[in-house]
Amino acid sequence: MNKKLFARACWMTLLVAAALAGLVRAQQSSETSRGTTELVTLEEQKHLRNVRQLTFGGQNAEAYFSLDDKQLIFQHQGAGVPCDQIYTMPLDTPDGKPATPKLVSTGKGRTTCSYFFPAGDRILFSSTHAASADCPPKPDYSHGYVWPIYDTYQICTAKPDGRELKQLTNAPGYNAEATITRDGKRIVFTSTRNGDLDIYSMNADGSDVKQLTHELGYDGGPFWSYDGKKIVYRAEHPKTPEEIADYKDLLAKNLIRPGNLELWVMDADGSHKHQVTHNGAANFGPYWFPDGKRIIFASNMADPKNGRDFDLYVINEDGTGLERVTYHPDFDAFPMFSSGGKKLVWASNRNGKEPHETNIFLADWVE
Repeated sequence: MNKKLFARACWMTLLVAAALAGLVRAQQSSETSRGTTELVTLEEQKHLRNVRQLTFGGQNAEAYFSLDDKQLIFQHQGAGVPCDQIYTMPLDTPDGKPATPKLVSTGKGRTTCSYFFPAGDRILFSSTHAASADCPPKPDYSHGYVWPIYDTYQICTAKPDGRELKQLTNAPGYNAEATITRDGKRIVFTSTRNGDLDIYSMNADGSDVKQLTHELGYDGGPFWSYDGKKIVYRAEHPKTPEEIADYKDLLAKNLIRPGNLELWVMDADGSHKHQVTHNGAANFGPYWFPDGKRIIFASNMADPKNGRDFDLYVINEDGTGLERVTYHPDFDAFPMFSSGGKKLVWASNRNGKEPHETNIFLADWVE
């Protein structure tokens, strides 16, 4: 990596933040939060109450709580923001209206997978800005529905306002999907550094990297349990010669085809792997309940042929007790519980003013 370019990107962060924050502020709606009955269906009110819409416009996703549950960090793409950048926002404001998000990434390249350090003194995300200030090219959809695996993603950390940007990974290839334990000691992430998509863990400073998965295929999207003893993740392991050839061909083009993603759980050291779901659908975005026994996640199992009809489900770690949470006929995904499990944040297409507009929603969780 060119250290001068990286330093220059750090120095420019505040200037870019000021410009882009104004654009995001301009697109925020002045409307106040709507009531639960307008934002969720009757079936959804079994678990979701007092729902608030927190963003209004564009593509907003992967929102995660700070450890004290006072802030959210998420990625946004919209007017004036051509590809995803990382923003933070407080959950409570003096006037009770949704807060104006604050840009905390550089405003260059594309970013993803942001997270707060538990102490609240730093943030974690992946970015392509060190390789290029431009947005990376969109995937080639002539291959069908595919996800890009940009080989210029590197994991970074910064102060909550974007200052003191540091790069934690230097291995060539895709390095993203990082989250950190609640004690702040270990980071788990996905990387192609060995030629395949596997899960690794490392210390919070980027040292002591350990490979946790070794199976051919995509192992990714890992999240720690609250006690840091287990990891839940999504995986697709090709089996037939045709599936293996297709996977390897797409991976060589920095692409994957997320047709059949199942949920798995393993211990923190990569041992005792076991499959949780067996539905043949695309299951992703798993997050642990605070009790460490259940998992909430997104899946299109109700309509696998519909590329965007995802809903939230709950399942026990052993694969029993499956329960549907959302019923909105479009996209609901990226759920996360607050520290005590009393609040749930997720991304949804509901109440959008434009087709496929995705916003962040917050609800009280009811057992």
